[in-house]
Amino acid sequence: MSDTIILLVTAIFIFAGGSASGQSLKRNEVLEQEIRRLDLAHADAILRRDTEALKKLIAEDAVTNHPTNKVVKEREGILEMIRTGVINYSSFVREPETFLFYKNTVIVMGHETLKPTGDAPNAGKIIQRRYTNVWMKQKGKWLLAVRHANIVCSN
Repeated sequence: MSDTIILLVTAIFIFAGGSASGQSLKRNEVLEQEIRRLDLAHADAILRRDTEALKKLIAEDAVTNHPTNKVVKEREGILEMIRTGVINYSSFVREPETFLFYKNTVIVMGHETLKPTGDAPNAGKIIQRRYTNVWMKQKGKWLLAVRHANIVCSN
């Protein structure tokens, strides 16, 4: 009789765990869509050089490991790079590939294809980059807190 009870309790835990896992997966799908939208909105704001939109997407204390081999601290540093033309693209396509979910953090990894213009480094070339964006929930709002982008070397 005790073997039957152990088997029954084990089965309940397995099915309950599967159900909880499924609910968690649905929440992650919804969150993934929200973060994907924000991630692509960030790329669009960069392309349009829309500093007002970027202020709403980037945390004030954000840090970026920028492909110009600089660590840019604070949101204002990125906005200054836009104002001075260091960040200036005629095209910019971001393709998120992987989403990792943590308590108040979502990490997005993917690739970007862009064409710098004007006085931006590599102006006129088509650049392929890998990127990692870290979105954190701060005061009830998802903000880009950490970003790393690097140019993919051509062989």
